[in-house]
Amino acid sequence: MTAREKSRKHPVNGKELLRGEREITLTFRGQTKQVMMPGWYAADDLTGDDGLHEPADMKVSDRVMNSLKAEAAGLLNPAEVKSIRKRLRITQREAGTIIGGGPNAFQKYETGDILVSKAIDTALRLLARDPTRLQELRTEDQAVRAG
Repeated sequence: MTAREKSRKHPVNGKELLRGEREITLTFRGQTKQVMMPGWYAADDLTGDDGLHEPADMKVSDRVMNSLKAEAAGLLNPAEVKSIRKRLRITQREAGTIIGGGPNAFQKYETGDILVSKAIDTALRLLARDPTRLQELRTEDQAVRAG
């Protein structure tokens, strides 16, 4: 499946599929969100029930589902994570190193690819209330690296 293809055949019903979007509803613990889901759809498939989706398409629904899960668990959503990190004036890499999760974690938290843990959520909330404590984490990280 490539983005350059204009159409394709459905492997089960043989219908011609075209690249497009359909609005779908995702539900988690009683919360719902609508999302425009990219994929390959038959012209008569208005609900998207019989569409085919590439891995990049699935990221769209996965991110929305993670947002619903964060909301249900009372965790920070991706926009809140990014906002706090920006207010702290640290890069994604530094945040992942000194707050936790690893050097690439904050890129994934901020896009919604993965949920923050309760520990990361708590650390970010505390730092948002008192940014001066960030220096303590930097000092601790330096001490650990120094061995």
